Amino acid sequence: MNITFVASEVFPYSKTGGLADIAAFLPKGVSQLGHNVTIITPYYQSISKYHNQMQYLDRKSIVMGGIETAVNYFKLKVDGIDIIFVQNMHYFEREFFYGYNDDAERFTCFSYAVLEVLDIIEHFPDVLHINDWQTGMIPYLLDSHFRQKEKYRNLRTLLTIHNLEYQGNFDTYVARFFNTDFNFSYIHFDRVNFLKAGIEKATMINTVSPNYRNEILTKEFGFTLDGALRHRINQLVGILNGIDEETFNPNIDPHISKYNYETNQHGKISNKKLLYEQYNLGSDYHVPLVVYIGRYATQKGLWMIKESVEDVLLHSKVKFFFLGSGDPQFSHYFKYLTDKYPKEVGNYVGYNESLAHLLYAASDIFLMPSEFEPCGLGQMISMKYGSLPIVRETGGLKDTVKPYNKYTHEGTGFSFSNKSVFEFREKLYEAITLYEKEPKVWQLLVKQAMKTDYSNRNMALEYEKLYKKILGD
Repeated sequence: MNITFVASEVFPYSKTGGLADIAAFLPKGVSQLGHNVTIITPYYQSISKYHNQMQYLDRKSIVMGGIETAVNYFKLKVDGIDIIFVQNMHYFEREFFYGYNDDAERFTCFSYAVLEVLDIIEHFPDVLHINDWQTGMIPYLLDSHFRQKEKYRNLRTLLTIHNLEYQGNFDTYVARFFNTDFNFSYIHFDRVNFLKAGIEKATMINTVSPNYRNEILTKEFGFTLDGALRHRINQLVGILNGIDEETFNPNIDPHISKYNYETNQHGKISNKKLLYEQYNLGSDYHVPLVVYIGRYATQKGLWMIKESVEDVLLHSKVKFFFLGSGDPQFSHYFKYLTDKYPKEVGNYVGYNESLAHLLYAASDIFLMPSEFEPCGLGQMISMKYGSLPIVRETGGLKDTVKPYNKYTHEGTGFSFSNKSVFEFREKLYEAITLYEKEPKVWQLLVKQAMKTDYSNRNMALEYEKLYKKILGD
């Protein structure tokens, strides 16, 4: 099969979250199954450092509601996959990827550019696999302007929703960029909604975990699109994300090459020493290190962490480290904790790939108490590195973390049900106590966690089945 994967960010070229990782991992996995894979993504300012490695492909003119602009296409070939970068200096070469007043215009331009380039890439797609709201208008524009072309007539589309909260919601004036008469396909509560258009028009839709697929059909998790999704329930499936085990493998991870490990007992201590030396966290390597790695956002349940850390520090021997960026209330609070407890709390505001890998390798407990979580990759990675996750039972967290059973000693982490500081704090104390009082049981859980298989290959095999279903095979 020929699969073209379209995403607004692709690791390592652009990244704000998990979409970028999956936009790299999944195409790699599908390619390794023997299929022809192409990736299309914007050429952002940060990508210019790769320019000398690229091959110029072509130039196209895009017309949107009376605006005419040109896009250039550049190609990189990496591990047998063609990565096509869509260049337009005005729209894409900016400091940030999203958050501008003209985002609707920018990603409509990108959507047209994707459809225009399909007939000049090496492998015209059997399935055009689009992701999130930034690509949500593609099926609508395909039906409105490209179906009359022979090559495009039977083109199938798959929309993957990585996070339903982000929908691409704009004033109705942006509909002029679509070059069509008014259409309710993209209207939602009197606004233009890019994701709703994708839900209406894509051949099939999927989410990034089976449990999240069921959750978004409810009002609580549907973010007002539950009705549109229920309308397409027979074309909606859930496929669990996976991680690239060449990238996330403590035995070969180049980010921790000084102290790679197969089992965690010696590797943890060595990587802790390295981390503590870098961040002046003292020399008590035998107390549990608890980490958070990710966006600083209320959705991630950080308010539960914020209301628990000082209590835990006062009543337990433990160290914390926080890595992330986002909502200033959290970054300021973690900075306050570091100033107040310099030997017990470390933090880094921003994103640092090497530090993230070191934290996975050095930590014993990984925090992910999300209010909702479509899938989550952090908990999968942490288990691979022998860091036991504490998660709320929602979305992909429920699908991937098997809760500790004190009677059978089964489990790969700890989980709780409700959006409750008390439940979260109880699980954190339970984990710390188990680490301190029952080291043999702790090591058994670590061993079980490190054996979990949420691999790129498993994810790719599930998508291969879905692609074949879409094509009627």
